[in-house]
Amino acid sequence: MPKIAMIGAGSVVFARRLLVDLLSWPALQGAEIALMDVDAHRLELIGALADRLVAQEHLPARVWTTTDRRAALDGADYVVCSIQVGGLGMYAHDVEIPRTYGIDQTVGDTLGPGGVFRGLRTIPVFQSIARDMEALCPHALFINYSNPMNINMWAWSQSTKVRSIGLCHSVQGTAERLARFMGVPFEEMSFWCAGINHQAWYLDLRRGHGGARGTDLYPLLREKMDDPETFAEDRVRFEVMRHFGYFVTESTHHMSEYVPWFRTTPELIEAFTTPRWDYYDICVNRKDPHEEQMAREARGEAPIPFTRTHEYCSYIVNAMETNVPYVMNANVPNTWGRSDFRGGGAGSLLISNLPPSCNVEVPCLVDGAGVHPCAVGDLPEHLAGINRTNVNVQALAVEGSLTGDRDMVVRAVQMDPLTAALLPLSRIREMVGEMFAAEAAYLPQFG
Repeated sequence: MPKIAMIGAGSVVFARRLLVDLLSWPALQGAEIALMDVDAHRLELIGALADRLVAQEHLPARVWTTTDRRAALDGADYVVCSIQVGGLGMYAHDVEIPRTYGIDQTVGDTLGPGGVFRGLRTIPVFQSIARDMEALCPHALFINYSNPMNINMWAWSQSTKVRSIGLCHSVQGTAERLARFMGVPFEEMSFWCAGINHQAWYLDLRRGHGGARGTDLYPLLREKMDDPETFAEDRVRFEVMRHFGYFVTESTHHMSEYVPWFRTTPELIEAFTTPRWDYYDICVNRKDPHEEQMAREARGEAPIPFTRTHEYCSYIVNAMETNVPYVMNANVPNTWGRSDFRGGGAGSLLISNLPPSCNVEVPCLVDGAGVHPCAVGDLPEHLAGINRTNVNVQALAVEGSLTGDRDMVVRAVQMDPLTAALLPLSRIREMVGEMFAAEAAYLPQFG
């Protein structure tokens, strides 16, 4: 039976979801699962939930909690990571300092000033996890959920030979949303989706299987886009599709942060991103409605739902353990070695008109031999062009973090499409300096 380490298990709602998913597979019901977090109080709740779940379903699994990361990693076969370095305190600086300069990030965890600094805080911790894995579980697969996905995974591939993939909810979540828009049963849809995390493109979207024998759904989606009610549900993404021809994976509010077209004037904000949606505000001011329910479940006052979700993680582990193939989208280095999971090896580019060293999101086959990314070839050039505006920021942020070069970090934020559309170079440098000062405790590489 495999050992699975969950780093950041104090994210209780997500950890419970993954626990249920993993233990729903017969091949994994005897697994050892180590739940690790630095917050002992949060661990207490997820540990109680885990104990109740194992007892409720009469499973042979061994699930235990620890604040000792090395203990969790020792002998692991899979390491699932969902951490937020610096917590809400540092997240506040990510969004509130740029806001004083006129940069209003709806999430601020992927690109822009907030995404860059979240990455700078996370990379040293990832490097520490990689060193521990090299010593304690060098053959394990590192499965990352922590944002900013592209910056984090790009730095990982430059720092270690430990194999890794990054997972997100965007591809399958958006596909389900598109099925609803079009009134098509999700199980009848097929798609080919590739690009970068939070900005991948549905290159082919069909009803039915068998490749080209299926019905092209884009004409129906364009028809639905012309319906005002449907357009209002996803204004930014439909507007991007209107001008660039393809639907993108991340939400309207997220996508509006990554490009210069929707958040630069009051008129654009009113037209495309109103009402305002602020994830930091949600995190700070709204009690999670699931927490009381989970507390009741942990006390045995309510059953724990035992229904598998569409999260990719458990499907990947099951496929690798059973050799039953599974296809999904994952984030991997654009240059994928033929015999390992590293970028920069002997493999060819997965997306040939994106830079070799960047991280891309592409379809992957998983089986008992591991993860096998699919070569996509060229994206339509206009889509690759949008991706490259984001990759530019990621490249400079990764270089700045790995070398301790503050100027590279300044340049990363100066290259951000939205920031560059709103601020002159000197003001961006001033803003970045203020963020460095506020977050210094979590940026040891710049000491």
